Amino acid sequence: MEEFGLADKTDPLLRALDKLGKIGRDAVIQEMVATAGVKADQAERVLSLAEIRGENQEILDRLRRDFGQNAHAAEGIARLGELVDTARAAGVHEARLAIDLSIARGLDYYTGTVYETMLLDLPAIGSVCSGGRYDDLAGLFTKQKLPGVGASLGLDRLLAAMEELHMVPGETTAAPVFVVQFSSDRLGDYERMARALRAAGIGADVSPDAKKVGQQLQFAERRGFKLALIAGPDEFEQKVWKIKNLALREETTIPEAELIGTISRILAVSP
Repeated sequence: MEEFGLADKTDPLLRALDKLGKIGRDAVIQEMVATAGVKADQAERVLSLAEIRGENQEILDRLRRDFGQNAHAAEGIARLGELVDTARAAGVHEARLAIDLSIARGLDYYTGTVYETMLLDLPAIGSVCSGGRYDDLAGLFTKQKLPGVGASLGLDRLLAAMEELHMVPGETTAAPVFVVQFSSDRLGDYERMARALRAAGIGADVSPDAKKVGQQLQFAERRGFKLALIAGPDEFEQKVWKIKNLALREETTIPEAELIGTISRILAVSP
């Protein structure tokens, strides 16, 4: 901003620039005019710089030509050039690293290069990992001068993108047995059976709600459970449990004393 005579307006200009991908060019210019008190042609010049596109070396050459006489700008350009050269020497493909002068996020505490990670197959979802250099941040906790580079991962956004790109398998569970909660007043008995199964080395989950049995079984199928255990008032009175093979849709009634052994045998031959 120093080259444009706007050094005292850097903060509001960068805050507006940071919104470029969200609100668009015209709205950013309007915000710059309103919040930074600049003229429209000055805001246009800032945006023209931010919108420079091309190969990394082309952008660096243009920056050196137009701003290399300024000491602060020259240092920043040199840092960018060093980063590009290092990535190239390390074998990073040119298409994987692109200089983007419009990235202005977090410059109130970043002290060097900031970066964002985009998915080439789904760019519209935005950055899935962002970070930068913040040499002075460690000074909040120590007197040592420590360089710092860090990033945060947008896990929800990344998972949403992976699902859209069909990179995530359907919902699954590590437990093979699903215990239906037929009646909430017998929850203790359902939990007791789940504990007994786990003690025998068989993973088991108890349904969190006493919904209709059909709904619970549909949930269990979607999540990938192999067997469902069902016991209502009649079963408890007779001391038996129903085992439903969710893949084959077959149901058998087994005495409780034989339940764990029967489940073990079914799972041993189950694909």
